[in-house]
Amino acid sequence: MRKIRIFEHISLDGVIEHDENYVYGAWTTPYRSPAGMAMLLEAYGISFDLLLGRNTYDTWSGFWPDAGDFPMANALNAATKYVATHRCEGLEWGPVKDLGEDIIEGLRKLKSSDGHDLVLSGSTSLISLLLDAGLIDDVTLIVYPVILGKGKRLFTDSFDARELEYVSTLTTPTGVLLNTYKHLGSLKK
Repeated sequence: MRKIRIFEHISLDGVIEHDENYVYGAWTTPYRSPAGMAMLLEAYGISFDLLLGRNTYDTWSGFWPDAGDFPMANALNAATKYVATHRCEGLEWGPVKDLGEDIIEGLRKLKSSDGHDLVLSGSTSLISLLLDAGLIDDVTLIVYPVILGKGKRLFTDSFDARELEYVSTLTTPTGVLLNTYKHLGSLKK
């Protein structure tokens, strides 16, 4: 049985947005280090598949295939990409498979099959949907020592409360924390 594992790069105030159109652009860049990359790759695991929403897939497919020859690019490019989409055209960054019309049912079947764990990053709508459906196993927040104030956040105010159990924390030389939690389910009132 596969696990579905969330990995999100996040500021101290919950912002996950970091692309060329965002006011602060590549705010994670100053905190990158070879040791941090090694920790992140180890956290992802030796082999993994990707679980992506369509917008994240489209963004990543415009970058990672041409990112060069280094461990993270090689791992992401080699991974099978499972994409939550209702339009299959343009899925060219492979290997790639769409999850079908019923995303939740498609993921239940995929999760119960043999294979690599599924790494979910970006794709905030998909994260909320899968947490609500109880399909997420682990959450790793890659927390940067910045407060951005504005930008797209990991969760909206309409998100239902969840309970997590602490697993571990790793710290990079630049102060980035890799906090891993086990997803337990809905927070009890």
